[in-house]
Amino acid sequence: MEAHPRQLHRLEKIVALFAVFAVLALTVGFAQGAGPKKKAKAAVQKVKFVDEFDRVQAANPNQIFLRSSSALVQDASSGETIFSKNAEAVLPIASITKLMTAMVVLDRGLELEDRVVISSDDMDHLKGTHSRLRPGAMLSRNELLLLALMASENRAAAALARTYPGGTAVFIAAMNDKARALGMQSSRFADSTGLTPGNVSTAPDLARLVTAAHEYPVIRQFSTRDQAQVQVFGQPLQYHNTNGLVRGQSWEIGLSKTGFINEAGRCLVMRVRLASKDVVVVLLDSWGKNSRIGDAQRIKKWLETSTAPRTRG
Repeated sequence: MEAHPRQLHRLEKIVALFAVFAVLALTVGFAQGAGPKKKAKAAVQKVKFVDEFDRVQAANPNQIFLRSSSALVQDASSGETIFSKNAEAVLPIASITKLMTAMVVLDRGLELEDRVVISSDDMDHLKGTHSRLRPGAMLSRNELLLLALMASENRAAAALARTYPGGTAVFIAAMNDKARALGMQSSRFADSTGLTPGNVSTAPDLARLVTAAHEYPVIRQFSTRDQAQVQVFGQPLQYHNTNGLVRGQSWEIGLSKTGFINEAGRCLVMRVRLASKDVVVVLLDSWGKNSRIGDAQRIKKWLETSTAPRTRG
């Protein structure tokens, strides 16, 4: 039975509409399929970029390639240099400063259980960094040391300097006196937090700082603690260590401190046991959010797997 011409015309319109919908469906399908492919390709390119140092490292197992612009690995017992890279560069050290802050407080023998009130003077007016320690909060000096070393709390470090006998100016003078006493000839301190780029040092100077700080049980304990809780205005505040490696099962860290401001890049110092040896690791001006951790991992792998004589970079 043949269709009527009007019916044929109507049928043709229906077929045409179906064809349009089919083309649209295919277009959308291809677009959706291309999206994940493009994303996957971009992810592969990103992984290749991120792992480029590891690829080069694998091809040269007896050498080490780091993202940090300045680095030093030193035998903690003998002081022998195991690896160095641009070690004499004088660079901002950011919150690595807080190790010196802690030593100056402890050297003075101040009562650690004394209560200290956070002041508006402790707020960061230079970088505008955030803090949960609002003015009026009251903590013990011991808690301020803990938060400064473990969580790199800037207001805690500022309050420690402000409440030092003689005030902040006397505290900063004591920091520089301590640096000279330790033989840190290329180091200068302008504040207790590290927020100012005026706090500068070199990798060898910081190795001296780490070695000296490791002699203080409080600094060893607080700088390697995973997390802690303090009461502020009657409410519990939870803090975590800024160095995630302290939570790693394969790491034996005896002292740790991170640092970051834009001028300093990502920084990390540690005293750590690697390849059955206690070493001091200094990483300065590392680019990329996780690059200092990646560099620390590379150093660990290099020390534990390389059998070649250690060379300087």
